[in-house]
Amino acid sequence: MAQNQTIHNKRWVIMTAVFIATFMTSVEVTIVTTALPSIISELHGLAYQSWIMSAYLLTTAITTPIYGKLADTLGRRNVFQWGVIVFTIGSFLSGLSPSILFLILARAVQGIGAGAVMPLTFTIIADIFSFEQRANVLALNNTAWGLSALVGPLIGGFLVDHLSWHWVFFVNVPLGMVVALLVWLGYHETVQPDHQLLIDWLGIVWLTVTLVSLLLGIQSLDTLPWLALALLLITIAATGLLVRHERRFVDPLISPKMFHSRTFTIQILTATILSGVLIGYQMYFPIWLQSLYRVSATTAGLVVTSSSIMWLTASFFVGKLIAHFVPKRIATTLIGVMLLSYLSLIFASQAFPVWAFYLIAMINGVGMGVVVSMNTILSQHLVPNEMVGSATSVLTLGRSLGQTVMAGVYGAILNLVIRLQLHGSITFSRVNNVISSKGAVVVSNRSLIDPIILTALHMVFVGVVVMLVVVFVINIFDPNKKIIH
Repeated sequence: MAQNQTIHNKRWVIMTAVFIATFMTSVEVTIVTTALPSIISELHGLAYQSWIMSAYLLTTAITTPIYGKLADTLGRRNVFQWGVIVFTIGSFLSGLSPSILFLILARAVQGIGAGAVMPLTFTIIADIFSFEQRANVLALNNTAWGLSALVGPLIGGFLVDHLSWHWVFFVNVPLGMVVALLVWLGYHETVQPDHQLLIDWLGIVWLTVTLVSLLLGIQSLDTLPWLALALLLITIAATGLLVRHERRFVDPLISPKMFHSRTFTIQILTATILSGVLIGYQMYFPIWLQSLYRVSATTAGLVVTSSSIMWLTASFFVGKLIAHFVPKRIATTLIGVMLLSYLSLIFASQAFPVWAFYLIAMINGVGMGVVVSMNTILSQHLVPNEMVGSATSVLTLGRSLGQTVMAGVYGAILNLVIRLQLHGSITFSRVNNVISSKGAVVVSNRSLIDPIILTALHMVFVGVVVMLVVVFVINIFDPNKKIIH
């Protein structure tokens, strides 16, 4: 009994570390975006501002599958501890940055650490809790993500206003030290590798080429379309070479065996596509409300907050839903409801009520909260124990790529549709002024500019609806017709 109690206590020490680590990596995004204008102004970095986020995202995406493989071979504790330490060092260096290029490099270091921390939080939960318990534990851990969405902008704003933007990065240093200490004291595992570690260097090279060319291609989609096309062709070629190599290598970085289960593959694709839908409403609901309804940034931001609250609430019901219903029925029903709600935005006039945006955001939150949590649980359950780390990292990579790729695609759609409608005295910069305006700037010809913005936003959400149709069809073809235990 005493021994069981000790194990139980240590398990919650580990979960405390996981909770703080989840908060630390997720608040990073919300807190930094608040400080971006100050950083760009002080470091004179407007030309490189997109790389403050992209450098972090790129190194996270590249290292995520590598750490997943290492965690399956070397054990979770060592890889997780390494990730936390590197992330903390990267945060400290970012806070010390004297120039924009130094900051970009420090952010890349942060991303190298985050690539281990983010997927391994899910993997560790899978290790220490049973399949029946996981849904509730994941829901509990999701509150760290929800908390970061709520307090991140507030903390960021306070630090920038009362101290300086440097403290936006320093705030994660003590958190990282606490996580490292908790893992060192409370997380012990016995690793018995049954084979010699064989690093798939060529797999790492092709994965890096694939992701770098994809993310650079998406970044240049709107401004340099020919370069974007060339980079996307490189992405396709590198992906083909990666798949070919992984099929032949003895101990591949991303094992093709995982994808032999069509249900597993559908979980990965669903999480990836829904993450692309997620970034659509996160970016364009506030733009719609601020530019066409003239509401404040805070009021527009509350739309995203309402979705986060519903996401958290809904995720607590995932365990009961999985226990009583076939996963494909859950997914198709909720995705279908989300699809109907987003369809209304394609036909929305300028009289479309503000409350309807909150309603759609809340429906979105419920759908995402259930389906994406279910994707995580099932992707871990459908692979052998020795592949849980790799499976979780592939899912995490998919979610990151879904958001990154579609953010670029939506931006390109918005700008292209605006440019196609320009006429007479209505220039792109004048339309940009309306979108950027906080309501204090009086812009002439609003009656001509507003319909241009509305049409462009309609087309962005046509893209969102297409994504939802695709993911709905994919789930219809899930071969599994049984409740998964």
